[in-house]
Amino acid sequence: MDIDASGDVTSLDPELLQLPELSPLALKTNPQIAEDLFAQWLSLPETGRLVKSLIEDARAGTPFNALGNSNSVNVAGSNMLPSMFPAATTPPLSPRSSSGSPRVSKQRTSPSSLGSPLKLVTEQVREVIPQFYFRDGRPPSNDIKEQCLSRINDIFNKKMDGLQMHEFKSITKEICRLPSFFSSPLFRKIDTDDTGIVTRDAFIKYWVDGNMLTMDTATQMFKILKQPACNYLSKVDFKPLLLELLATHPGLEFLQSTPEFQERYAETVIYRIFYYINKSGNGRLTLRELKRGNLIAAIQHADEEEDINKVLRYFSYEHFYVIYCKFWELDTDHDFLIDKENLIRYGNHALTYRIVERIFSQTPRKFTSKVEGKMGYEDFVYFMLSEEDKSADPSLEYWFKCIDLDGNGVLTPSELQFFYEEQLHRMECLAQEPVLFEDILCQIIDMVAPKREEYITLNDLKGCKLSGNVFNILFNLNKFMAFESRDPFLIRQEREDPTMTEWDRFAHREYIRLSMEEDGEDASNGSIEVWDESFEAPF
Repeated sequence: MDIDASGDVTSLDPELLQLPELSPLALKTNPQIAEDLFAQWLSLPETGRLVKSLIEDARAGTPFNALGNSNSVNVAGSNMLPSMFPAATTPPLSPRSSSGSPRVSKQRTSPSSLGSPLKLVTEQVREVIPQFYFRDGRPPSNDIKEQCLSRINDIFNKKMDGLQMHEFKSITKEICRLPSFFSSPLFRKIDTDDTGIVTRDAFIKYWVDGNMLTMDTATQMFKILKQPACNYLSKVDFKPLLLELLATHPGLEFLQSTPEFQERYAETVIYRIFYYINKSGNGRLTLRELKRGNLIAAIQHADEEEDINKVLRYFSYEHFYVIYCKFWELDTDHDFLIDKENLIRYGNHALTYRIVERIFSQTPRKFTSKVEGKMGYEDFVYFMLSEEDKSADPSLEYWFKCIDLDGNGVLTPSELQFFYEEQLHRMECLAQEPVLFEDILCQIIDMVAPKREEYITLNDLKGCKLSGNVFNILFNLNKFMAFESRDPFLIRQEREDPTMTEWDRFAHREYIRLSMEEDGEDASNGSIEVWDESFEAPF
């Protein structure tokens, strides 16, 4: 038997031989010595017989014997190696540790531990993990898909050529289970070529094949309203939804004769949505923000409720009326812009000059008016919502930025004192008993209970139910005095309906006052329900 050793000699590690006659250094410096010795060993007759016996044992399935004790070879125990390796001497151990010795490692992975050297190791069976991520959403099951297709066929069988926009509402309500005023945005989303018709195949491609069927309501609305290349909703994306609401909702029919107020109503609703839901304040409403907010519930409520004023979240016309009338009262030249002097008159001169300066420095929020020193309608909506409901998180963030003069994220006693000084001066001018700042600071610390008394953080304010009163103490004298007097009627009103926010109660009272003025009545002779702090003498 001829043995070809050329393939193994080149990969031989000289250290593995560990010959006592030759130092490891000599083998490393001259590896040819090891190759010659290995070739000589392979040429010995005993080596040939040993290899043949191993091959025969492997064919017969006999367990591999590393020492070469086979029936075909009669070699005595430890004397199986050729005579060139003296039997009386034991090769020295490698300088490496036993755990890292290549000899030990080789023994652990030798064929003797695995049975026959020709026996292949069976590859471990891998468990198939079902797909759990779908880029376009999880596809519907066959049962759900068949049920949906059956309902689609029932509707489109009567209109084989397709449905026009005014006929599409049944699809939106019955199949998509979306509010009716999503009908127009959904229709335009499918009819990308502006043909005015949505066919059965086009609807199935978008709604069923596009996996819209299995998405949650928030994701469905998000995908319908957003632009194809965007992963967020802008204010413009809500306009088709509001136009459809204005055109179809029974509670807004009276506005159809005044298109200019339809537009203002739509803008106000959109501004309110972004004020409360767009936490980042960047004008880009994400799907995460949409899901965490209460807009979906408000939209569904608006679709079911005929009286739009009962939908207090975002869509109430009375709330729009109050905001717009307040803006119009302050905008004396009616250029749809407000300056500092206009804003000073808000709430019967309730605000201090210092806080108005901070607002117009655009510290809490950049103006969208693009006119130097002027506040636009959108800016006013953000201001008014913040002023009239200081318990809401957006309001707390708005006023916190105003008071934080150095922008370091904490309110120090010196910053609080800076704004309270003007309040103190106003009380002195009105011959009222002044409250020293030291006493006010103690009162604020008691109300907020901050983690550290040296300063107040935004989280401290958000964790306190009375945090809104802190800002009233600093820059709104009317509300500060109302808080000190603790009007029992307002306390009782809050307890009777705790679900209503401060903004809801304010808007309700103010709408009654404005409607009575519109009717030519004297609001001061009305019932106690129309009481408002704005009726007090100006400070």
